[in-house]
Amino acid sequence: MTIDIKPLTKEEMENWPKEVVVKLEQAFSDARGDIQPLVDEDMKSAVLITSKKGAVRGNHYHETDWHYCYVLRGTIEYFHRPAGSAAEPECTVLKEGDMFFTPPQVEHAMVFPEDSQFLTLGRNSRRQEVYEADVKRVTLVEPRTDDTGTKNS
Repeated sequence: MTIDIKPLTKEEMENWPKEVVVKLEQAFSDARGDIQPLVDEDMKSAVLITSKKGAVRGNHYHETDWHYCYVLRGTIEYFHRPAGSAAEPECTVLKEGDMFFTPPQVEHAMVFPEDSQFLTLGRNSRRQEVYEADVKRVTLVEPRTDDTGTKNS
């Protein structure tokens, strides 16, 4: 099976958010309710991720994939640094209603201080074989061990 991952373009990179936290556009509101614009980019995946308190996710970077993450409930401690860097990772704390962006070549990990749920909108397919072809594993945050000795990663 051939795994087709589209190369990054200069134009695509120029359109990425310049900061980790993405400022949301004004919602459209009327008597029926609200429509909150999130992402208006070409993408191939949307996944809903639920994480338990104490869990660690990520500890990797992507060669070409980017993703926007929108926090639906809970809190995410988002650790990030350029791929290959030995610097301490920066930590940004995100809460319900926040959106953040991870470009390619950025090591990232997420720690969940409470049960949380977030939506991830990504450039590449989330099919397992495509995802694994693009991801590089790192240890940015050590998984924590709970009272039973079980690793939360």
